[in-house]
Amino acid sequence: MILALLLAAAPAPDTVPARVERILVRAPVIDGHNDLAWELRAHQGGDVTAIDRDGSVLPHPLQTDLARLRRGHVGGQFWSVWIPPEVTGPRAVEMTLEQIDLVRRMVDRHPRDLALAGTAAEMRRVLQGGRIASLIGVEGGHQIDGRLSVLRQYHALGVRYLTLTHTRSLAWADSATDDPISGGLSPFGRRVVAEMNRIGMIVDVSHVADATVRAVLAVSRAPVIASHSAARALADAPRNLPDALLAAIGARGGVVMVNLYPAFLSADWRGWDRARTDYAKSVGVPADVYGPRSPAPLIAWDAAHPMPRVTAATAADHVEHVARLAGRGGVGLGGDYDGINGTAPADMAGVDGYPALFAELARRGWRDADLAGLAQGNILRLMDRVEALARPADPADDAIDPLAR
Repeated sequence: MILALLLAAAPAPDTVPARVERILVRAPVIDGHNDLAWELRAHQGGDVTAIDRDGSVLPHPLQTDLARLRRGHVGGQFWSVWIPPEVTGPRAVEMTLEQIDLVRRMVDRHPRDLALAGTAAEMRRVLQGGRIASLIGVEGGHQIDGRLSVLRQYHALGVRYLTLTHTRSLAWADSATDDPISGGLSPFGRRVVAEMNRIGMIVDVSHVADATVRAVLAVSRAPVIASHSAARALADAPRNLPDALLAAIGARGGVVMVNLYPAFLSADWRGWDRARTDYAKSVGVPADVYGPRSPAPLIAWDAAHPMPRVTAATAADHVEHVARLAGRGGVGLGGDYDGINGTAPADMAGVDGYPALFAELARRGWRDADLAGLAQGNILRLMDRVEALARPADPADDAIDPLAR
């Protein structure tokens, strides 16, 4: 009888959803990569108020809006200012400036929800104030037009990382999805990394070739990130990182931020999408639309060839794989939302889906401290280190890439 009374008086065990809620309220997610800015430009006429509404029901749906950021416990976001890799030269700089302006206007339009942050300390202050800390990442070295002066001006405007390449190789850095030109990094490429270290800009090795990652790790004084990459051992995509590089990035204090694009998470989904794309080409329709808005031939093809199921559990497999190689302090999240054609794990369709991933990891035995590190602690630690190693008083490098002229 006494035992029964004691059990009745004891607090209920912490359920997984309640535990995840508690963790993410205390340590909201800092996401390493979101392409909303380009989606606003390309499909919403640059309307920064589009995120005031439910983006999932817009004529061209978005995966990101303010309400879903809140529901997903996203407390910090690196907004990508991507432009197409085909755009080069001075026009690439102009378009990048336009995208930076769009992000800054979006933040200015929503002062109760968003605030720019340029350092780890500023991020912490914004998080403590209940707003979403907003940072900027340039997604492709083609956007500096071979000029370190342009790199510095981006930094002055709030850019805190540069992805060294996008899908095309440059004269100074090789991409994972193009033929090599420099064999990793050219002498100018090494100067780009050195100047980023000097000014305290994070080097991002998502999209780059394995040889480029190795070259970056050999020359960078500061730890690096992969802002939106998954594990190649689980899904054999060139954009994913092999085990040896996952371990090397982690050993040097870096953070691999796991991407949520199904093609980078699941070999089955990747094969399905390849077959779907081939069919779309054969009938002359675009392949980059999914679901009920697909062209009629693809709706019929999809009915006959069901999409392989990708879920938060699939993403958790990649998180755990990265953590085994890079350490639990070397893994983060870079969803790539609004840059993945509306696709995502089935139970993580938008930025409100992060609690599903944390619940899956909690069920797998992850401790509160490790979940908080995944959410934000690991990337904040890296930012602290990059800032500590910066040497802004050293002379600036005014180099221009001789091979890009």
